[in-house]
Amino acid sequence: MPDHAVSDDPQVQAQLDRLWSLSPGADILGLDRITRLLARLGDPHRALPPVFHVAGTNGKGSTCAFLRAAMEAAGKSVHVFTSPHLVRFNERIRIAGSLISDAMLAHYLARVLDVTEGIGASFFEVTTAAAFLAFAEHEADACIVEVGLGGRLDATNVIPDPAICGIAQLGIDHQAFLGATLTQIAAEKAGIAKPGAPLVTQRYPDFLMPVMIDAVARARTKWIAQGDAWDAAAYRKRLHYRDEQGRLDMPLPRLAGSHQVQNAALAIAMLRHQQSVLLPEAAVKAAPLWAQWPARLQRLDPGPLLRPLPEDAQVWLDGGHNAGAGEAISAYFSEERLSGRKLDLVIGMLANKGANAFTAPFAGKIAHIHALPVPGHDHHPPERFAALAAAWGIGCTAHDGPETAIRTIGAERDRRERPRALLICGSLYLAGEILRLNAQIPD
Repeated sequence: MPDHAVSDDPQVQAQLDRLWSLSPGADILGLDRITRLLARLGDPHRALPPVFHVAGTNGKGSTCAFLRAAMEAAGKSVHVFTSPHLVRFNERIRIAGSLISDAMLAHYLARVLDVTEGIGASFFEVTTAAAFLAFAEHEADACIVEVGLGGRLDATNVIPDPAICGIAQLGIDHQAFLGATLTQIAAEKAGIAKPGAPLVTQRYPDFLMPVMIDAVARARTKWIAQGDAWDAAAYRKRLHYRDEQGRLDMPLPRLAGSHQVQNAALAIAMLRHQQSVLLPEAAVKAAPLWAQWPARLQRLDPGPLLRPLPEDAQVWLDGGHNAGAGEAISAYFSEERLSGRKLDLVIGMLANKGANAFTAPFAGKIAHIHALPVPGHDHHPPERFAALAAAWGIGCTAHDGPETAIRTIGAERDRRERPRALLICGSLYLAGEILRLNAQIPD
C-alpha cells in the first residue's frame, strides 16, 4: 500500500523519488524479490544481531516497544525496524537505539536502489533491505523486527535464524492478502516460525490450536502459548506474570488501555524464553513503564493544532483501524473515565478498512462524528460516517482537514458547560498528520 512518504531532507527525498519511480504501485507478497535483492547486497540479513521477530494483527508494534524498553533498561543497544512511520520515514529504522539520521538513511536507500534493476522490488522490500543493511553494518546487542503484513510471505521473513518469534493479537484485517477467516490469517502470521526459535503467542481461541501446532511442527520448533507455558493478568493495579521460571509482579504499562497488559506480557514471555540476550529481572520489570509508542491511545499535549480548544481539553489519538482495535479503544473509554460524558469522534479511514467493524464498539459512547479525509490515500467519504451517525441517532459533520474540525469543535465547546472528551482515530496515516500539525514529532 503506498505510503506517500516525503522528507524535508533533499537527499532523502531524492531517494524516495527514485523508490517511487522504480517500485510497483501495489503490495505484492512473496520472498523471491527480497531474497534476490539481499543477495546483491551480500545477504546482510544473515549478519544481524539476535533477532526478535514479531507478528500480529494488533499490538505487534507495542510489543516491539516493550521489548526495546526492557533491553534498553538493561543498557543494551538495540536496532529496531517497524512500520509504517507516522511523521518521518526515519521512524521505521532505529540504529542502536536512535532514529536513523537523514544522511545515513539517504546513504542506505541509495545503496539498495542502485542494485534493484530487474527485480521489481516493492517500497517495503527496499525499505526492509536498507534496514537490514544498516543493521548488519552497525554493532548492537539485539535486533527487533516487526512484520509488515502477514508473516509467511512478508519481506522480513527472510531472517533465517531469529532468537525468538512472537505473535500478538489476531483479528480480521488485510483480507485481500491474508484470507477472510481467522484460521487463514493465523496460518499466515504463524508462518514466521523458524527452526530452533520458540514461537510465543498470546491466548487464542481453541479452534486455532491446530494452526499453531502445524506451524511449529513444520518449523521443528516449540510453541510457547499463553495459558499453557505462561500467563499474565492485571490484578489490583499491578501486572502479574508467571511461567516455569517463576512469577513477576510489575507496574501496569504506562501505555494506555487494558490491552497493553497482554502486549507487555508477550514481550516479557519472549524475553524469558530465549537465551541470546539475557537481561536482569529488574530490566524486565521496568519495561511496562519505560515503553513508549505514539498514536496508541496517546493523550495529546497542548500544541498548534489544539490551540482552539481549552487548555485542559482531553484529546486522545489512536491509529487503530480494524475491529480488534475498535474494541480495545472503546474499552478504554469506560463510563467512569468519561464521567458521564460522551466522546466527540474525529475519524478518517482508508477505503479498504471496515468502518462498521471498527466503529461498532463505540455505539452509545459518541455524541457527534466529525469526518475527515486521509490526505494522499483512498478513504471513506463523509457520507459513510454520516450513515453511521444516522444509525446511532447523532449528528455528523464533514471537514476538509483536522484544523477545520478542531476549530469547529472549539467553537462548539465555547457554548457548552461540560466539554466532551475528544478521540481522533481511524488511520495511522491520519494520526501522523495530527502529530505533525500539533508539533509532536516522534523521536
